[in-house]
Amino acid sequence: MEQKWVISDRKVNPLIAIGCLLVSVIISFATYKFGTALPILFVSLSFMALMLYTFLHKPKIALFMLIAYCFLVGILGREVDIGIPFGLLIEGLLLGGWLITVIKSSRGDFSNVANELCLLWVLWFILSVLQVANPAGGSLNGWASELKTVALYPMLIIPLTFMSFKSNKDLNVFLIIIIGCSVLAALNGIKQEHWRLSPGELKFLNTGGDVTHLLWGKLRVFSFYTDAGQFGASQAHIGLVALTLALGPFKRWKRILLFIAAGLMFYGMLLSGTRGALFALLVGAVFVIFLSKKFKILLLGGIVLALFVGFLKFTHIGDGNYHIYRLRTALNPKDASLNVRFETQAFLKNYLKNKPFGEGLGVIGANGNEYNADMFISTVQPDSYFVKVWVMYGVVGLTIWLCITVYILGKCCGIVWNIKDKGLQTKLIALTSGYAGILFCSYGNEVINVFPSSMVVYVSWVFVFLGPKLEREILARKKLAS
Repeated sequence: MEQKWVISDRKVNPLIAIGCLLVSVIISFATYKFGTALPILFVSLSFMALMLYTFLHKPKIALFMLIAYCFLVGILGREVDIGIPFGLLIEGLLLGGWLITVIKSSRGDFSNVANELCLLWVLWFILSVLQVANPAGGSLNGWASELKTVALYPMLIIPLTFMSFKSNKDLNVFLIIIIGCSVLAALNGIKQEHWRLSPGELKFLNTGGDVTHLLWGKLRVFSFYTDAGQFGASQAHIGLVALTLALGPFKRWKRILLFIAAGLMFYGMLLSGTRGALFALLVGAVFVIFLSKKFKILLLGGIVLALFVGFLKFTHIGDGNYHIYRLRTALNPKDASLNVRFETQAFLKNYLKNKPFGEGLGVIGANGNEYNADMFISTVQPDSYFVKVWVMYGVVGLTIWLCITVYILGKCCGIVWNIKDKGLQTKLIALTSGYAGILFCSYGNEVINVFPSSMVVYVSWVFVFLGPKLEREILARKKLAS
């Protein structure tokens, strides 16, 4: 049968054509006259306009784009110097997404947020807001800056995700995005190690980054992220997710690709020199083995884990490789860095004994250095998100935060345990175990509240909580097919 090629006779609006031509001329002239800053700003504004249009028509696509953007925001800020913080786009997209979702959503969509996960983070946000009255008297700007990452982001992201993502297809797209972005990050990390650094990466090292990222002449690879600690933890997190999926009941070509992706990410983790990432991997693997509910996997997985830990702990094989040697020090109780952290925690225990509600938000870490440099506590390095929460909220706040995060972990495990569909269960095991690994890893590094790990964790919680609904969708589809 002859195939006919039909060219549309639909006319193009001449005003649109003239407008596009005019914009091209303006951009060309601006580039010639002012350099690349103005065109980049124009492209950024165009991107924001595109995102707004997308939110108006398909809000979930914009949320997917936001997830991907959280992986890339670090490299944009490092490589594109136009004097505008790229992180502002995240707040703009969240607030815009909420506004449009409120306008377009039905009453049924809002019923999806009536659950304990959303309630817990609203309560944590309220507690965080009350910290503005902390008698320690920290900077208001420091409090506001810290409030975003510790409480505002989860309170906004989690309900928005519940109202936007509702199907197994959404879960699959989410997994593709986080694994794909992490593979790109691993490849960029390999490029840093074996080829060369970009101008932005060199500038980062030359303006203070070398203190923590060049040790004994060896680069701690950081790829797209803010630092090597976040890169290593994220690679371990998503690498575990990919490996878990590679062992699931999926098509062979998908499993091969997932094995390759996991291998690249584990290599990226090794290049980061982040010892805490090892615990994200080990703890997450324990949860994968436990939630599988298969005796053979429990036994075999336990043996493999024991052999791996034994290899690192009791042998010196591979010590000639700097990255293996550094990873091995994570299991050394006499490691100098580990003992410094213990000494810091002992000091803080005494310092905070009469401060049950802590010193307030933004008094320690990066915000402490920027906004509260006149306070003594800002000179103390937390080296742990647990310690940071303890200093800011006191023992009362730390207890509440631990109760919230551990409750969520337990709830996720309970949901996954009762899922019958093997494919869905494998995906949810991967997300739950990844969260468990990042939670425990945050005892040694500040990672669970930093993009992209925080975004991945928040969305992972939502998909696990939606597990029973997603399983009903699968059962209904199978019943219809039969």
